[in-house]
Amino acid sequence: MKKMLLIMNPYAGTRKGNKVLADIIGLFNSRGYEVTAHMTAGPGDGARVVEERAKEADLVVCAGGDGTFNETISGLLRSGLNLPVGYIPCGSTNDFANSLHLPTAPLLAAQAIVDGAPVAYDVGRFGDRYFSYVASFGAFTRVSYATPQSVKNTLGHLAYILAGAKELFQIPKEHVAFDTDAGSFEGDYIFGAVSNSTSVGGILTLDPKIVDMRDGKFELMLVRPPKDPGELLNLVTALTAQKYESPMLTFQTVSRLTVTASPDMAWTLDGEKAEGRPTVEIENLHHAIRLIKTGEAQ
Repeated sequence: MKKMLLIMNPYAGTRKGNKVLADIIGLFNSRGYEVTAHMTAGPGDGARVVEERAKEADLVVCAGGDGTFNETISGLLRSGLNLPVGYIPCGSTNDFANSLHLPTAPLLAAQAIVDGAPVAYDVGRFGDRYFSYVASFGAFTRVSYATPQSVKNTLGHLAYILAGAKELFQIPKEHVAFDTDAGSFEGDYIFGAVSNSTSVGGILTLDPKIVDMRDGKFELMLVRPPKDPGELLNLVTALTAQKYESPMLTFQTVSRLTVTASPDMAWTLDGEKAEGRPTVEIENLHHAIRLIKTGEAQ
């Protein structure tokens, strides 16, 4: 019998995964998996357990939000093992899962795991940490970890949008320098994202024709501070229409970059807070994980 390590955040989203946990485990059992389930006890716990116990498993499955999935792949990468990963999205936003069109109903997601096959996807390295789909700073990035979980559970995407709209009136700019494989430049920005996803924070969406989560490249988007209502309108129009030639935006495709900024500038990795640092190297780790999906060539 194959062995599965199931990492579950019992507080993710509206806790919908908890309601069908027995059914999920029963489904995995019926398909030949002996399941060891671990309920995460706090930040970092999921990564620790995966790193320590992945060697005992044939498959690692995450049931939680983007943060729990981040911990799962972080622990797996630190373990040095190349095990396949399954994802049962149970969070409030599920940017990564939405970009991949994974089922959002927990039982359907579990079914897709047992029926699917591993597909290689890229992962980001941020200094000594990892991210599955985005490293960001500035406007909106504080929303994901500053909005109380109870509010996220009740309002879902609306919680992010409301908190983000409030930020628009109090946006501090950051002076940031970039050295990338596409060139070097610096400037003042109110938002920046190094992403590998069509959705960021449930607020910003990128053109799916541009984003390829398996191509070894990131999409780097930087937003300049608008000086007047006209520039703000230009910015909103460009983001809404997914037209990135606007003078308010810098948009590049990169595989690696070094970012220099104030150490007080906080980042988020997959929606979880990361401390600022004067310089950080960000690199695309091509095909670093094997995520189980249905209906896609390996």
